[in-house]
Amino acid sequence: MTDTSKSQILVHDRCLNFLLFVLGLISDVDLRSRENNSAHHTREIDQKRLIVRRGQPFSITLQCNGSLRPRHHLDLVLHLGKRDEVEIKVQKERGAGDKWWFNQQGAQDEMLLTLHSPADAIIGRYSLAVLLMSPDGRILEKKDKMSFHLLYNPWCKDDVVYLPDETQLQEYIMNEDGIIYMGTWEYIKSTHWNYGQFEDYVMDICFEVLNNSNDALRNSQMDIEQRFDPVYVSRIIAAMVNSNDDRGVLTGRWTEPYSDGVAPYQWTGSVPILRQWSKAGVRAVKYGQCWVFAAVACTVLRCLGIPTRLITNFSSAHDVDGNLSIDFLLDENLQPLESRGGRDSSWNFHCWVESWMRRDDLPKGNDGWQVLDPTPQELSNGVFRCGPCPVTAIKEGNLGVKYDAPFVFAEVNADIIHWIVQRNGQRRKVLDHATVGRNISTKSVYGDFRDDVTLHYKYPEGSKKEREVYEKAGRRVTDVPSESSEPGRLQLSIKHAKPVFGTDFDVIIEVKNEGDQDAHVQLTMLAMAVTYSSLHRGNCQRQTTTVMVPAHKAQQEVLRLRYDDYAQCVSDDHLIRVKAFVEAPGENEPLLTVTDIPLSRPEVFIQVGTPVGAFVCEQVKASISFTNPLPVPLKGGVFTLEGAGLLSSTKIHVSGDISPGQTVSIVVSFSPMRTGVRKLLVDFDSDRLKDVKGVTTVVVRKKYRNIFPEITECY
Repeated sequence: MTDTSKSQILVHDRCLNFLLFVLGLISDVDLRSRENNSAHHTREIDQKRLIVRRGQPFSITLQCNGSLRPRHHLDLVLHLGKRDEVEIKVQKERGAGDKWWFNQQGAQDEMLLTLHSPADAIIGRYSLAVLLMSPDGRILEKKDKMSFHLLYNPWCKDDVVYLPDETQLQEYIMNEDGIIYMGTWEYIKSTHWNYGQFEDYVMDICFEVLNNSNDALRNSQMDIEQRFDPVYVSRIIAAMVNSNDDRGVLTGRWTEPYSDGVAPYQWTGSVPILRQWSKAGVRAVKYGQCWVFAAVACTVLRCLGIPTRLITNFSSAHDVDGNLSIDFLLDENLQPLESRGGRDSSWNFHCWVESWMRRDDLPKGNDGWQVLDPTPQELSNGVFRCGPCPVTAIKEGNLGVKYDAPFVFAEVNADIIHWIVQRNGQRRKVLDHATVGRNISTKSVYGDFRDDVTLHYKYPEGSKKEREVYEKAGRRVTDVPSESSEPGRLQLSIKHAKPVFGTDFDVIIEVKNEGDQDAHVQLTMLAMAVTYSSLHRGNCQRQTTTVMVPAHKAQQEVLRLRYDDYAQCVSDDHLIRVKAFVEAPGENEPLLTVTDIPLSRPEVFIQVGTPVGAFVCEQVKASISFTNPLPVPLKGGVFTLEGAGLLSSTKIHVSGDISPGQTVSIVVSFSPMRTGVRKLLVDFDSDRLKDVKGVTTVVVRKKYRNIFPEITECY
């Protein structure tokens, strides 16, 4: 090589070094968000920001002003927390399975970095710094204004939330529309709910929920380091969805008035609740009840990547003292008495969620669905929350398992006992065949219908296995009837049709005499308004009569309930509780039977779009109508609309009164934001008629327009 050639090379190197000094090696970084998000099932959350799942690699591209010099190398450093409390140095080659590592491929002015996160990585918002290092370990260049979010990965077999069934993943992670089952165990009704876990900025609010927990505020570094564990995170969420002892999302209220907030039955989705909480500076939203608490928790857990479903337990017991017995005291007029210091209760239904995870903190056999209950009922380790508790532990009566197994077991297994307290203070036990834990329900993964999961929680009633579980759990079994015991000669039952709110209806009480002699009995019938959580709201009708029931015959009595009787005291849950009480000479114990009658309400009718359907980012119209079924005018009517991917929560007030039989109609225009099969939910409320729902399915497509022959462009 000539001296001239050497001089030219030296000049070239000096120019290159000067260029790198002025411009830097790394001119730009492409996080490849669209490509990565699509591969990580997060495209619905965002296509601009990078959102990935742990245990699955993702790639970023560095645009370079030249090649990496010999013996120079790249380092990657990750930080978590507002003050970078946690630092992670990414290894350059694959090491142990619990470490971050990356590999790189370079081609002239571009470098591809592939990052690999462990399957138990901490979830959260990561800051990423790319460092150009000299041979002697000095930082020559730093690119650090980059960030991404990491979520749990139920598609990764090494993640503890791994769920191998793709159909279930589509429902329990990806589905933004849900159904909540309500009513009574005999008359189950469904209401649609917009979980909206992929709506704009919902993910950010979910992490804001974690950041405002008592644990995070007490020691943010320790809290962040625990977020690899879905047991820990789900327990935080169960506490933070209610606001009883922290900066939680929702305040609970089970009686009117709700005038300083939103009545629980008015909500149709989680997104307005979460957004209001965040926008108000993490101040609790008013108000929620069990299904609202559970639905918000379901949104947060699905968003973070934990498979979750909402569960309804009908005839749900709240056992305060842990004796597996729900004792109700009644006076001689069948009116409820306050028991001294006791708060036991039985609810028509109660909602919680189940989340799917492996329980490495428990003995084998406790993996799978875990009960989590954010409704503030009892303290768990000093905080209002419940779970996670393995469903299998409840079924097998293993009440020593973490967390809160005795309380959950009682919700589906406790005895209900009624006592008549006489004037002299003596108590008489009343025969009552009420059962708790009935028709435990969740939405099917195959469509908008109900799956019964009762047998996941308990063995068939009356079976030998059920009695073994009761004994293991410490529940008394002395009341289990033997095969030799004779049934009482009198049987008592209540029959009714499906009444509509606003109409008069009959309730039929039947006394059946299985004995060989005529029976002269005193029959008391009482109708009262109650809430779904069994709070007494007032008496509607009472009737006492003496009845002669011939041997081997049945006698029926009719209790007529008029709209004027129940309209003034009926709760927003539209429930009438009817009690029938029979006393007869020769019978050791009086008979009592209780039934709750739900009053059905009309529907809101919805029609959307044209025969060709709806298209993304193009305006579509929804026609909504409602007819007043009551014999009185309705005042203060308001429609509330929302739908994931369709429109944010929108209120439309009705001007003037709505007369009896009058139909009111509105037309709403909106532009769908995302493609797919969507649900539009509508709620109507007024002064005398509330919680009237409507739902319709909207199929949103992309629109293709031919600009030139043989060229198609997607909008």
